[in-house]
Amino acid sequence: MKDTQEKIAIQGIKGSYHYQVAKNVFGPDTGIIECLSFTELVKKIIQKEADIGILALENSIAGAILPNYDLIDRNNLQITGEFYLPISHQLMALPGQTIQDIKEVRSHPMALLQCKAFFEKYPHIQLIEDMDTASVARDIREKKLKGVGAIAGVAAADFFELEILASDIQTIKNNITRFCIVQNENEANTQKGFDKVSLKLVLENQKGILAKVLQVMSEHNLDLTKIQSLPVIDKPWHYAFFIDLLFESKEDYTQTLSVLEKMDISIKILGEYKNAKI
Repeated sequence: MKDTQEKIAIQGIKGSYHYQVAKNVFGPDTGIIECLSFTELVKKIIQKEADIGILALENSIAGAILPNYDLIDRNNLQITGEFYLPISHQLMALPGQTIQDIKEVRSHPMALLQCKAFFEKYPHIQLIEDMDTASVARDIREKKLKGVGAIAGVAAADFFELEILASDIQTIKNNITRFCIVQNENEANTQKGFDKVSLKLVLENQKGILAKVLQVMSEHNLDLTKIQSLPVIDKPWHYAFFIDLLFESKEDYTQTLSVLEKMDISIKILGEYKNAKI
């Protein structure tokens, strides 16, 4: 994953939080493919227009992004890594302005919501919902919009040469998003010394089945860090559980898979990779 010639698909544009992750993981010379949606991003990987994709999977405040779990599963992508990015919102505008000069601030609805308390101190500023954080920063630069501010990350301010008027304006400071790195299933390589795995288990709705599965994992010293369920559309009363597990011994992990298979549990490995959470 160090090859600077690799093409990395991100959701959003250069300057976005996905772009910031791409730079942190793959370096500043990475070839970026901008995608308007996660669906388009996955399509780029499947059609081999991109080698790797970066998808947000969950946020410490908003929770899981369920459609992305489904995209990974349905398109047989493999998670080959992860990255935890603290989401730090900055108020930015064209250079030479003050907060008092700003009449309106545009950003993604979630960013506006996360910074609502900050703007209560500035009642003269109108908050306007927009499609994306970084795209607002781009518009301000390209259209030379004075009196208009954007809420975005440091990468957007740097890329579009905007001035940060206020830093870390989000109400909850410990706001972290987990991003996953994905590739086509037949092109992904399992990382040596992996200690984390993402699985999809399909369980029939029968008494105690989930408890039995979790008991097996506990008995084999596996640390369950995430569990998320979705109904299986073509199998009524069956549920898919997307599970993340940490382990110290690979043998514990392989033995767990063996026991679950003997219980006739449907298992799909979505990724084996290194834990990136500190």
